[in-house]
Amino acid sequence: MKPELPTEIESYRDSSWQREESSRVETAAQAERFIERAGFTFCMTDNRQPGPSLYIAVCGRRDARMPRNVQKDPESSLTWLLKDEIAQRGKMYYSKLLRGKATFIAPRLVPYFFAVWGVKKSQMKKMLMPEAHAILKVLRKEWEMATSDLKKEARIDDRAAFLRAIDQLQRAMLVLPAEVAYVPKFTYIWTLTEGRFPDSNTNHIARQDALKEIARSFLVGAGMTLPGELARVLGLSRPEVGLANRALVKNGFAVSPERGVYHLTDLEERLTRIRQELE
Repeated sequence: MKPELPTEIESYRDSSWQREESSRVETAAQAERFIERAGFTFCMTDNRQPGPSLYIAVCGRRDARMPRNVQKDPESSLTWLLKDEIAQRGKMYYSKLLRGKATFIAPRLVPYFFAVWGVKKSQMKKMLMPEAHAILKVLRKEWEMATSDLKKEARIDDRAAFLRAIDQLQRAMLVLPAEVAYVPKFTYIWTLTEGRFPDSNTNHIARQDALKEIARSFLVGAGMTLPGELARVLGLSRPEVGLANRALVKNGFAVSPERGVYHLTDLEERLTRIRQELE
C-alpha cells in the first residue's frame, strides 16, 4: 500500500505547490514565480505523478487529472500556452529532462542539475550519438534554428533519428527549445543551453553536492518526503538520493523520524512565508 502523507504536509504542499484555487497560476509571470519558488517542476504531469507540476498549479487543485482529450480542455491548453511563453521569455530553463518529461528549472539550480545530468565537452565524443554531434555542429555556427532547417543542415534524413538525437541533447542539457512557432506551421526553434544559461556548465560542483542542493530545493517545496519519493521524481536510484537527504539531516536542515522519511526542521515558519508571498 502506498504510504499517505500527514494532513498538515498535504496542506503545506497545497500552499507551496499552489494546488489551491486562490493561488492558481494564470499568467507567465505567475508561472515563473511558481517555478522559482519550487526550484524545479514538471510541466504537464497530474496527480498520478509525484512532484510539483505547472499543470496542477494552473488547475489550482491537488486532485487535478489530465483529461484524455487535452485539446478541448481549457486548463491543459492554458498550461501549454504558458509553457510556450515561458520558453520564449528565456528566464527559466525548459526542456525534456527528468524522466524524459518536460521540466522547468529555476536559474539558481541549473548548475546543480548540469552537474548531475549534463554532458561535459570531454564526455561528448563517447556519450553522444553521431546525429547529436551533427546538430551541435550546426547550432554552434547558427545558435538558433527551426526543426526542419536544423534537420536539413545537420543532414539527418531520418525523422526518428533526428528526434532521438534532440531528446538526447536535451537530457544532456546541451540543447533546449528557445521558442515555439505556429505560423506557417508548428515548429520548435532550438538553441544551445550555453547561450541561454552561460553559467550552467560548471566543473567545480561535485555530483553528490549537486544532489544535496536539489534535494534541499525539493524538501522546501514538499515539506516532507516519503521513502523513494524524490528518487521517483528525479529518475535516480534510491541509495544515491538517500545520501543527499541524509546530508541535509547532518547539517540540520532536515530531520528523519524514520528510515527514508525526511522533513523540514522549520516547516511552520516556511509555510507562513509562502502564504505571505502568495497574498
